Amino acid sequence: MHCFSMITALMENQVMALKEKGVAAEYLSSTQTSQVRNKIHMELESGNPLMRLLYVTPELIATTGFMLKMTKLHSRGLLNLIAIDEAHCISTWGHDFRPSYRKLASLRTRLPHVPILALTATAVPKVQVDVIESLNMENPLVLKSSFNRPNIYYEVRFKDLLKDPYDDLTDLIKSCGDVCGIVYCLERTMCDDLASHLSKNGISCAAYHAGLNNKLRTSVLDDWISAKTQVVVATVAFGMGIDRKDVRIVCHFNIPKSMVSFYQESGRAGRDQQPSRSILYYGIDDRKKMQFILNNSKNKKLQDGSTRKSVDEFNSMVEYCETSGCRRKKILDSFGEQVSTSICMKTCDACKDPNLVMKNLEELKTMCSLGSRIGSSQIFINSSSKSFGEAEFSEFWSRDDEAIASEDDISDDDDGIADVDGLTHLPSKSRVSEKMELLQRAEEKYYQNKNLQKQNNKQDKNAINETTRESCKQRLINALKQTQQRLNNFPIDPETSSNFFEEECYKKYRKTGKTFYLSQVASTVRWLSTANATDLTSRLNTISQSPTSKKSTEMEPSSSISPSISDMKMRNEKDNESVTSGQSLSPSRNTCNDIKLPPIPSFSEFVNKDSKLSPLKRSRFQ
Repeated sequence: MHCFSMITALMENQVMALKEKGVAAEYLSSTQTSQVRNKIHMELESGNPLMRLLYVTPELIATTGFMLKMTKLHSRGLLNLIAIDEAHCISTWGHDFRPSYRKLASLRTRLPHVPILALTATAVPKVQVDVIESLNMENPLVLKSSFNRPNIYYEVRFKDLLKDPYDDLTDLIKSCGDVCGIVYCLERTMCDDLASHLSKNGISCAAYHAGLNNKLRTSVLDDWISAKTQVVVATVAFGMGIDRKDVRIVCHFNIPKSMVSFYQESGRAGRDQQPSRSILYYGIDDRKKMQFILNNSKNKKLQDGSTRKSVDEFNSMVEYCETSGCRRKKILDSFGEQVSTSICMKTCDACKDPNLVMKNLEELKTMCSLGSRIGSSQIFINSSSKSFGEAEFSEFWSRDDEAIASEDDISDDDDGIADVDGLTHLPSKSRVSEKMELLQRAEEKYYQNKNLQKQNNKQDKNAINETTRESCKQRLINALKQTQQRLNNFPIDPETSSNFFEEECYKKYRKTGKTFYLSQVASTVRWLSTANATDLTSRLNTISQSPTSKKSTEMEPSSSISPSISDMKMRNEKDNESVTSGQSLSPSRNTCNDIKLPPIPSFSEFVNKDSKLSPLKRSRFQ
């Protein structure tokens, strides 16, 4: 038996793929039911276990109970190999260090003579040495391949030079055709907005981040893997270890925090060795936001050396974006692989069209210089009352970095310009300490001045705005049109029906917020993709005749989806003629031919008509 230690989120996908290939594999996770876990434990304790691979987390290995099971397997001669995936997590120099991985060093002493295999695709030389030493490996066999991905075309686009980066990304994805893609963002809210924009423009896509519930995230992932969804707009937690080889385009809508992160994420593309693209959208404000966070972290767990390392790694990423040299060579240099620029063969924008890249860099430099003189390019500070150390929504950072800063604490709020205006006017030779002090004073002043305003005017980031609603309506229209085609031009009115479906989702979750609202819309879209004619007709009629719809008609007579009684009578008269002629079925058509509403009493009549009201209850009306 082989014991495999890796990140929880990847195990289920890996095991599923192995089972499809006939390999007896299982995994243990807290997400499983107790019945499933007990069955696996019984298998481990049986005389001759049938499973050949068992996936577990480093945290589980560290428990006394599971370590005892491993020791028993070892004593019976059934433990043949310990494989550690994402081994760079062991090293403090790795881009995703996890303390629980560090504890795996005890496996060598507790399970002697069992071969240990460490696997990673993103280990620089320093990390390789650290992993070997941490796992107490003696003269290990080191197998390395080149970091070069010759089938990926690398390009940087400058947000500050684009008329509209959202539209540019939309046009880019459309130009690639109906291909599989991933778009990485720094903030969850940007994931939602960008996914909404792409959907509105006819691109099949969905957002993926930790703000969604587990069921919805699983659904988004399954739809993407099965090609039901073309593009996923996600935070960096998405896609690692997922076995989909035909990803044709990976876009970074914000600059990554390190070259290693960029390489790993862009490496989702072209795993079948077919031509693919990596596009990075670089913006000056994105750079300043990240520099602000890295230079002003208040997390006590981080030492100065770690902070300096993070800053250096980010500066390397900035250099990648602002260089006029070969981007492929820059990537390989960062991994200690010295190559000539001839290796690129014009598979990056800097080599393919160097004059255009130089021109864009000159324009960017001029824009930054002008912005520095007039103070128009600033570091924007969010009005959130949370300090960086209290953040709890980050997926951009590694797990140990999550306490540093949250992407939700970064916004484009420009109310803080006056407080940090002096930051861009510091003399070039000012000491670092003076810059830090000025930055801290600006931050303190900002929060002091904004404290009252934050309490009174704090915006709900989870509110459902009209733009989101219109985008969801369009998404439902597209789904209804596809359903109509699938059901051989079934007679439905997509626009009217989408209004009813969206209104249903909105009324159900308008108080809960955008996350649940979007989840319900996605659920409706998935239902439409499988619904038959009978189910669709039944649900549309149910919606139109439900108490909720009736209440909506009474309270919102001016709404476009709530027809008047006379209109409904006229429509119903036409319905009898249109059923046999094949006209569209619309959920707004009710059978309300002879409805007589009771007269509405005045307030005093309503209060005094019921003699059974107690004096106490009556006093409440008066």
